[in-house]
Amino acid sequence: MRAYVFVNVKAGKAKVVSQKIAALKGVTHADACWGTPDIVAFVDVKNERALNDLVFNEISKLPDVEHTDTHIALD
Repeated sequence: MRAYVFVNVKAGKAKVVSQKIAALKGVTHADACWGTPDIVAFVDVKNERALNDLVFNEISKLPDVEHTDTHIALD
């Protein structure tokens, strides 16, 4: 299951948080961006449960993360 996770973070924290997100299992890569969102993470996981765990229990709980918005890719 592939998804794009848009992440908003506190000002000045995009690079640091994107590196932390990129190191998480299931994250293909994460890019700090100008504008909104601050970070776009590309995710490839086994199923919805793994996606839920990654977004809600890992990404959302990182310091300086304010908001996530997940978009599941259609096959």
